[in-house]
Amino acid sequence: MRPFAIRHIAATAACMGAAAALLFYAPNAAAQGTVNALCSTDAGWCEAAAAAFTRETGIKVLQAHKGTGEIGAQLRAEAANPKTDIWWGGTGDPFLQAAEQGLLEPYRPAYINDLHDWSVRQYAMSQNMVGGFYTSAIGFGFNTDLLKKKKLREPRCWADLVKPEYKGEIEISHPASSGTAYTIIAGLVQQMGEDAAFDYLKKLNANVTSYTRSGQAQAPNVAKGEVAVGVSFIFGFERWRYDKFPVKTAAPCEGTGYEVGGIALVKGARNKDNARRYYDWLMSPAGQAIGGTVGSLQSPANKTFRPDPRIPSMADVKLIKYDFEKYGKAAERKRLIDRWTREVESQPR
Repeated sequence: MRPFAIRHIAATAACMGAAAALLFYAPNAAAQGTVNALCSTDAGWCEAAAAAFTRETGIKVLQAHKGTGEIGAQLRAEAANPKTDIWWGGTGDPFLQAAEQGLLEPYRPAYINDLHDWSVRQYAMSQNMVGGFYTSAIGFGFNTDLLKKKKLREPRCWADLVKPEYKGEIEISHPASSGTAYTIIAGLVQQMGEDAAFDYLKKLNANVTSYTRSGQAQAPNVAKGEVAVGVSFIFGFERWRYDKFPVKTAAPCEGTGYEVGGIALVKGARNKDNARRYYDWLMSPAGQAIGGTVGSLQSPANKTFRPDPRIPSMADVKLIKYDFEKYGKAAERKRLIDRWTREVESQPR
């Protein structure tokens, strides 16, 4: 056989081999593209999940980290021309408000039976526009060294936080930008009655040193000794305790509110198929387990795998009967935040 023919056969074989390789990796090749995401859980989880999903699928995740209140406002502003495909993590109330306002796309996954009942209830409540991504209870985190230095007792109850000795020692987030703060207010309203809750919030305001933009700020600020007591979701403080910082936590003795974190597809998304793939991956054991690897210790929705043993148990936490349907409505959120602005934020500290 002439050399030219041999070279031609070899080249043909090489092309066929390359074609076979492309067919073998077809799922990844087909997955090329992007997904535009907004994430409201801990930044470490947001970043780690996006990176792992891209490694597994080849889909590039263009993702920003913002508070749920900020994202709700962004989705409303972009409603006529959506720039986001999927929103995940963060307190569920703003997700339910976005669903009520027609900003989200219904999606009921085929693996619904793999999820805990509290996750499934979010689908039912929102006509399948919002899924329950994780859960965690509101509580206190405190720096034990700082309390000892200032000769302050460890707070155990809501009643403790309004005692005069805690003046300037408490940090909480701002309800206009933080879903965590709204969950705290809505929980106290349900627990105490609205007028009594606002009387309590006025007293608490006198002891607050600052209202942060995000509900994720309290844990690091307490751990580093920048503030003695933080009010937020308990799981956030636990990471710092495990990292040997002088941090302890408490669930309020009178009872407390809790969150069911959300996940949703955005109506009018430009990358619908990739958004669904990211959604399904985030709800899978692989996606749900990412939280524990970066110290984000919420209780995951998927019940088919063993969660991180450091996740704080809610078995001994006295949870109120939180009405997600009522307090997940946009009008109710606006009404309570407006009242808080008028009656609480306006008070001197």
